Amino acid sequence: MGETTKITVESTGTVEGAMKVAFATKDMETINAHFGGAKEFVVYDLSKDGFVLSGVIKTDTSKFTGDDKTDFKVKALKGINIMYCESIGGTAAAKVIRGGINPMKVQEPRKIEDVLKELLAMVNGNPPPWVKRIMNIETIDDPRLERWTAE
Repeated sequence: MGETTKITVESTGTVEGAMKVAFATKDMETINAHFGGAKEFVVYDLSKDGFVLSGVIKTDTSKFTGDDKTDFKVKALKGINIMYCESIGGTAAAKVIRGGINPMKVQEPRKIEDVLKELLAMVNGNPPPWVKRIMNIETIDDPRLERWTAE
């Protein structure tokens, strides 16, 4: 049977209001693996204050076939808010979404650190509502609020 190993990285600081972001990777530095073929997912906690390595999820699906591989990976990623990968099939993406994870594809291999910096800038700017929900960010500067409360 396949096994999941979660490696937790000890950290000296706490990251409050953080979301968990996983990256499908072959080298721990680049988003360069297909969701179904990824053997490792490196996980970071990201908050308005920055990001910190949280751990690594290693998955071995070699003894599974078909949809069981996808189901296994979705269970292994439980608690992850956003998962980046190089590619993901439609059926797998639907299962990932049903598992409460937001799948994101990159067009070409990208450095994980670059994506984390972009996410950090977005979180500290005007993040979309779905990111605000994940991070429990209160919406106070949205001009639409005045319109909505007036109705």
